[in-house]
Amino acid sequence: MPRINKTIILILLTVISSIFLLFQLYYYKEYFSSKNGEDISDFKGSYSMEESVHWKVVKKFLGLVSVHNIPLYLIDPLVLGRMNENSRHEESTGSGLNCKYLCAPREFTTFALLDKFWKNEVLLKKEAEEEGFQWMELSGKDPRLAGMDGLSGTEIPLHYIFKLQNHAIHLVVFYERSGNFLWHGQLRLKQNADKKFVHFRKLHFGRYPGAYNRPELHLASIDGLEIHVPKEIANFLEEFSHSRFVECRYKEARMFYQVYPEDTSQDAMEFKKKAKDLLHRAAEVLNRQEVPFWLSSGTCLGWFRQCNIIPYSKDVDLGILIKDYKVDIVTAFQRAGLPLKHKFGKEDDSLELSFQSAGVKLDVFFFYEEADYMWNGGTQVKTGKKFKYIFPKFTLCWTEFLELKVRVPCKTLSYVEANYGKNWEIPVTSWDWKSSPANVQENGIWPIGDWGEVIQVH
Repeated sequence: MPRINKTIILILLTVISSIFLLFQLYYYKEYFSSKNGEDISDFKGSYSMEESVHWKVVKKFLGLVSVHNIPLYLIDPLVLGRMNENSRHEESTGSGLNCKYLCAPREFTTFALLDKFWKNEVLLKKEAEEEGFQWMELSGKDPRLAGMDGLSGTEIPLHYIFKLQNHAIHLVVFYERSGNFLWHGQLRLKQNADKKFVHFRKLHFGRYPGAYNRPELHLASIDGLEIHVPKEIANFLEEFSHSRFVECRYKEARMFYQVYPEDTSQDAMEFKKKAKDLLHRAAEVLNRQEVPFWLSSGTCLGWFRQCNIIPYSKDVDLGILIKDYKVDIVTAFQRAGLPLKHKFGKEDDSLELSFQSAGVKLDVFFFYEEADYMWNGGTQVKTGKKFKYIFPKFTLCWTEFLELKVRVPCKTLSYVEANYGKNWEIPVTSWDWKSSPANVQENGIWPIGDWGEVIQVH
């Protein structure tokens, strides 16, 4: 059998590798383009209004809604992103026949609408059809009616899409929630829906539910059209990038209480009331400090397992990334009437703060991020022993808990399992923070010379 020349083999392998690499680059370009839609870079330059179908569709739709006094506001991240970029360079928002924002090639323009202002929708749909629009309504269950007594089954409109020629208006319906924030639902197609009506995967809103603060609006002239937009565009875009919302699991909570009946004793009810008040006060302090936080430990378990405070936990637990720590956090809590109970650790290692209010303790754990995991620390007062609690890496989502908009780990199950093990659904009333957690490990001992700094009890 003839010997194959090694040089030929090397050349063949190089050619094959190059072809494979080119294929990968093409695939990823096409994949992310189809997944994420247009990019803000597509908005460079200016266009002619007279030649832009997109601008004409937006103008026609705004004309329809203005007749019925329906107050929309622009939430399109591409258009707002370009406006925000140009505002930093003090550029105008378009004038004359030059069109900088609404004429750029794209498939959608996205607007928001508060549900309480959604009036005369039947007449609007009819008139839109007369103007040549095709429309689709996407609805879902009303989560505001969810609770321990079950869902009512009431469906509410969540998204509307009005399509004309090669452009579509995506209208996102926002609802007021009891936590004093705005919520929109996930866009889910019914089984009989026309899945080719538009490229649904390119929509910027609807892949998951979202939560937002109430935006202050102002009227802007954009490419010759008067349109309401968020006054603080940069803040809205930041919210948009971290808006994902998860509901409390009421169905599972009802099943939990069927097995483990709720404690309705006077002590339990009083503790829940105090814990709710403490959580609201803590949120007010940290929000004013612009410090992101989330429900952690037993408070997170209570939300995830039973949509409520665990009455025998006797405290409220919050998590904060150490990179968001501010030296005046303690002072801010004290000014709010929450005195410091103890301070363990230091900023670069195992920092933990504890405050007190009406006999209920607020524990604030600071989390440190490593290459492939996250952790928070613990300190034993008597011995100076250090403990470390390991968690898988996580991102944060919004939820509604005790009439409050608050963050939780998006993948809450893995977070809870790390802390409480696979049997987290079974209540454990006797808990030792040094040995009971599934993710605890010893982490050395503080040098005695550091105790005055790292073990402070008030």
